[in-house]
Amino acid sequence: MAKIISIANQKGGVGKTTTAVNLSTSIAVTERRVLLVDIDPQANATTGLGGKAHENIYDVLIGNADIEEIIVPTEISYLFLVPSSLSLVGAEVELVDMEDRESILKSKIDGVRGDYDYIFIDSPPSLGLLTINGLVAANSVLIPIQCEFYAMEGLSRLFSTINRIRNSLNPGLDIEGILFTMLDMRPLLSREVRGEVEKHFKDRVFKASIPRNIRLAEAPSFGKPALLYDVKSKGARAYFELAEEFLSRNEKNVRMSLNHTVR
Repeated sequence: MAKIISIANQKGGVGKTTTAVNLSTSIAVTERRVLLVDIDPQANATTGLGGKAHENIYDVLIGNADIEEIIVPTEISYLFLVPSSLSLVGAEVELVDMEDRESILKSKIDGVRGDYDYIFIDSPPSLGLLTINGLVAANSVLIPIQCEFYAMEGLSRLFSTINRIRNSLNPGLDIEGILFTMLDMRPLLSREVRGEVEKHFKDRVFKASIPRNIRLAEAPSFGKPALLYDVKSKGARAYFELAEEFLSRNEKNVRMSLNHTVR
């Protein structure tokens, strides 16, 4: 039965989709079956994996398709995608009047949980109904952040939302971890922000971090994750290190080697 992880942050531009695509890929190349569910109307995770489909998650949420029908394979043998599209923009309005509107995504994903080891949900940069659906469906939430002035304020708002969901809709929702992205430790502010986050959240902060890397920025334009675009890049290797840390938290006896895994 798959563990479901929502990747969420209400602030845009923090590397959320980059993390969804590259962490999913890094785990899939170790021969774990992984499903990435794109619920962001921008559909950047879909584009980043070269995904194309006539039907998408919008059709599933409004009841016009079953989730099994729209899952598409990717270039990575063990990685599968539930694509999104711009049509999802109207979903939040259409979901408002539906029964159990916060749990619709969960009811859909539960039907395929047995087919995968891990399911990742790429959420929109907001705390709206789509993101709430992702959090209600999830076992845990992974939070990418940048080392910037507003990071702590953003974390506070997100944790407030998580606590409300725990109290009313998903009492088992856990914090998978906080991930520093686009990291450059040379500025004093970056070091100060990281120190404050680690002080407040301690072991919830991933030891792995993602540096600023041009290859990570280039890869989506080719419809590829960084591991396929440039396996030797710092960004690709950083996400593989994150995958190793993630798996070591969730599994026993994890042994991984990037050189032997990606050929």
